[in-house]
Amino acid sequence: MNSPRPLDQSSKLRNVLYEIRGAALAEATRLEADGHTILKLNTGNPAIFGFEAPYQIVRDMLRAVPAAHGYSDSRGIVEARRAIVSRYENEPGFPRVDVDDVYLGNGVSELITMTMQALLDDGDEVLIPAPDYPLWTAMTSLAGGTPVHYLADEDNAWQPDLEDIRAKVTPRTKAIVVINPNNPTGAVYSREVLEGIVEIARENSLLLLSDEIYDRILFDGATHIPTASLAPDLLCLTFNGLSKTYRVAGYRSGWMVITGPKGHAGGFLEGIQVLASTRLCPNVPAQHAVLAALTGTQSIDALIAADGRLHDQRDVAWEGLNAIPGVSCVQPQGALYAFPRLDPNVHEIHDDKQLIYDLLVAEKILLVEGTGFNWPTPDHLRVVTLPEKRVLAEAVERLGNFLASYRQ
Repeated sequence: MNSPRPLDQSSKLRNVLYEIRGAALAEATRLEADGHTILKLNTGNPAIFGFEAPYQIVRDMLRAVPAAHGYSDSRGIVEARRAIVSRYENEPGFPRVDVDDVYLGNGVSELITMTMQALLDDGDEVLIPAPDYPLWTAMTSLAGGTPVHYLADEDNAWQPDLEDIRAKVTPRTKAIVVINPNNPTGAVYSREVLEGIVEIARENSLLLLSDEIYDRILFDGATHIPTASLAPDLLCLTFNGLSKTYRVAGYRSGWMVITGPKGHAGGFLEGIQVLASTRLCPNVPAQHAVLAALTGTQSIDALIAADGRLHDQRDVAWEGLNAIPGVSCVQPQGALYAFPRLDPNVHEIHDDKQLIYDLLVAEKILLVEGTGFNWPTPDHLRVVTLPEKRVLAEAVERLGNFLASYRQ
């Protein structure tokens, strides 16, 4: 009998990385199987830190289950899409949208994948922030495109560097990705910076792709400005969903809203419709959670208030990280993360993936290295700020104790 022909992974996956669930997580799983307790600060998964889904969302979804066993429209059920339209009608300056401009997805991740597959030919370039949410880079690569990373300026509260964006536009550039509020830095972009990004897109006829999944998780009076509200004359895709604001990440319920002129983009938009049809439809029971979420009590408001749990945990992490010798952290203004810097003159780190592995083995704490977010140097880490204050304070203290004697 002949030996089976070797099956390697597709060459399309050569540049596809997602370190948030990478090799360190596999080692953490092995350690758990050996009986160790691992504090997983690698993913923004509210459920594992005691955040319960708002009851009205669960109730309405359960009520809909008996009638939700068939396919829906490939875009999603009309009632959910209409609720999303109403949400954006209340956003100052947001362009007018219709239910046919809204696509529901199995999480925002699926919609990002569909968008890149519909948009990119081999070698087309997409401008993506560094640091970034790495799915944007991964899906650009998987679609045959080339991710080009523009820098955010840590000394300017992690605002994007407009001159760096402008310098990296080429004839192959098709789109600019905006992640605001930002994962992993927690930055909330200023109007001036957003207007600058929009102007670069306008000058170069670029598609705007705006990831706004954290737009309701804001601290200390920070204001989120939807990118589309500044670009009514440009084609803009806005991505959002229930995973973070409504703490139901496992429901995989996201949406994409298309605004601006469409006459020049018929082929691209038809491609999105084709891909939406080939997946048949999004998860139907989870779609019924959208209406309840968007029209019910906005429980996130209490969590982000000055005395709210998310606000307090942000402060505990930020203050604790800055108290570690050789570590500094810009105060996050939104989202669920901190992105501290390790001073190379104090902590000489050559391989931040090794640092993450060594921290996991020694302290049973799982973080994600900064280069996993396409930051160019091994001098940052991402810390999830979802654990309760006591747990978070202990984790940061243990990180500091580990770094005090760690050498590579």
